[in-house]
Amino acid sequence: MFKLFKKASLLGLLVLSMVAPAGFAASDSPVLDRVIDFKVLKVGMSGNQPPMNTNSRSGQPIGYDVDLARALAGAMGARLEIVTMPFGELLGALDADKVDMVMSGMAITPERTRNHTFVGPYMMSGKSILTKSSVLAQAASADDFNRSELKLAALAGSTSETFIQSAAPEATLVAVKDYDAAIQMVIDGEIDGLVADMPICVLSVLRYPNAGLATLKSPLSIEPFGIAVSKKDAQFANLVDNYLDTYGKMGVLAKLRKKWFEDKSWIAALP
Repeated sequence: MFKLFKKASLLGLLVLSMVAPAGFAASDSPVLDRVIDFKVLKVGMSGNQPPMNTNSRSGQPIGYDVDLARALAGAMGARLEIVTMPFGELLGALDADKVDMVMSGMAITPERTRNHTFVGPYMMSGKSILTKSSVLAQAASADDFNRSELKLAALAGSTSETFIQSAAPEATLVAVKDYDAAIQMVIDGEIDGLVADMPICVLSVLRYPNAGLATLKSPLSIEPFGIAVSKKDAQFANLVDNYLDTYGKMGVLAKLRKKWFEDKSWIAALP
């Protein structure tokens, strides 16, 4: 994998050299200027969305988002600094210049795009449900969740929360700050299910094979994941878009997807 990101970084640096030759003056891009001046790329993540981003048992950040962020930082000649916080606080941190971008399995939506620029998508996902109920695990549509007796959890501030509010208003919504707590609530029978992106649900079934968990065979919706950057910095957004487009054409994104979604050996590194 080191060779993959060494090549990715060199490729990104080549693109950067074409976009902004050495010795150029300060631009109208405050984020890009900050990254260049301080040699640090600050990326906001929840740190609790495996396989997109999480911490290993040794406390090291791992995941698809982490690898991609590391490649982007290397392409910019910067050190990667991952800033973790609850998912619902990430865009606020971007607005406050506490991070340079948000990369945390965040779906591109019209509502979010009103106030932020999204680069991508860098992968596609969709909604599913993690449950111990054989009935819910066979749901054919979101209408099957719209029952007053159901308690469904979702990550606060996520599109999963919005999904429950719009598609299953009769159900009781339980907003959670992180997935680990919600997954344990499903296992303990405190809630009927966790609505989340398909990768989270599939991974949870694999991670807890004896807990009686199940999920849908196919997602109920399709959602594009993108990188959120400041709406006021088109130059920085364009640079990130150039890198992302190049990584897609060179097969870097495909290799990341294979590593984190097809090869399950990394699960052993989780706490």
